[in-house]
Amino acid sequence: MFDRELTTVFRSANRRECNDRLLVLTAVGVEAVITVEPAEYCLQVAPDDAGYAARHLLQYEAENRPAPPPPPPAPLYGYAWVGCVAYTVVLVGVAWVLSNGLVRLDAFDLGELHAARVQAGEWWRAWTALTLHLDAPHLVANLAAGTWFGYLAARQMGGGTAWLLTVTAAALANLLEGLLGPPEHRAVGASTAVFAALGAMSAYSWRERFALPQRWARRWGPLIAGIILLGWTGSAGEGTDVDVVAHLGGFAVGALLGATAALPLCRQVLLRVPQWLLGAIALASIAIAWLCALAS
Repeated sequence: MFDRELTTVFRSANRRECNDRLLVLTAVGVEAVITVEPAEYCLQVAPDDAGYAARHLLQYEAENRPAPPPPPPAPLYGYAWVGCVAYTVVLVGVAWVLSNGLVRLDAFDLGELHAARVQAGEWWRAWTALTLHLDAPHLVANLAAGTWFGYLAARQMGGGTAWLLTVTAAALANLLEGLLGPPEHRAVGASTAVFAALGAMSAYSWRERFALPQRWARRWGPLIAGIILLGWTGSAGEGTDVDVVAHLGGFAVGALLGATAALPLCRQVLLRVPQWLLGAIALASIAIAWLCALAS
């Protein structure tokens, strides 16, 4: 078949590997032969065909390279229920205290997000407004959604980290809404925190997967799913009761903080801080805000 010196394009100690590649070259019209040398087999072709054969063998290698193993599942944190209990106690406790007149009668007015007052320097309203609700259905809806998203976020990031990000992101979103909105704008409710938790959780998962060898759909899946949930639940309701701007703001700021918390350096720092301390900081920020409101 060959009347001149041959060029080796593949060698292996396994004859089957040479046979597979011989079939590849035969399929593309390249004549090849398998020769036996000490301790290995060689796949050889005519020198003129060597470049063409090598390209097809490289393509074969790329197409048959084994897929990388799936990344290990992210570790899940325990005691996620603790933050949910604290969330419930805070919302129900504030409602009970105000409804029974245990503090100033104008406490609701002092705590609501009133853009004109925020623009006048009453920054604490961004925090206190998260704990106020107009009626029982409003409170129950935010308790249910906040407990669910908060639990999932706490399992993923740790209870202290999740609730600190949630409270901080929601308060910052409220602050931006108060500073940039019309002076007559007023709002209350924990729904901003609900969507802040969703945004933080979605972006944290996305950033964790960013460097993994996965298809783009799996890498971007958490963030896309979070946006879909935002659109599905964040605009639900009737009339003008739904503060869509607050929901969008909470999700956006939550996503920003969640993605930042997932950065390797930030994760290392957060791992050194006890989760109970991070949760205590979140509670303290709300307590300080109410002290400022009641003292005003």
